[in-house]
Amino acid sequence: MTVQEPTPLHFSAALPQQVAFDRAELSTILSLYGRMVAAGEWRDYAMSFLRDCAVFAVFRHTAETPLYRIEKHPRLRNRQGMYALIGMTGQVLKRGHDLPGVLSPLERKLIRSV
Repeated sequence: MTVQEPTPLHFSAALPQQVAFDRAELSTILSLYGRMVAAGEWRDYAMSFLRDCAVFAVFRHTAETPLYRIEKHPRLRNRQGMYALIGMTGQVLKRGHDLPGVLSPLERKLIRSV
């Protein structure tokens, strides 16, 4: 009599194929975006949903590099926080666990521009 080895379980279906912003996160980001557009600061945006991160980039003009990128890296959830605000030069301006806290430098900029 032969003993059958248990078949290995594959949890590939449980792992997301891409990272995305959920409805609440997107609502927070688009609320800020709408206010910045109304203030004349921003004009266009782009979203990228990759395997390891989601990116929301804002532009002053369509044909240039993004002014800011708001990134979500779920693998950094237990370390520095999964949200990051990145400037035009690639410099991390703020990183944290909650999205409104990470977007606070942009909120302050909005108060000054209005």
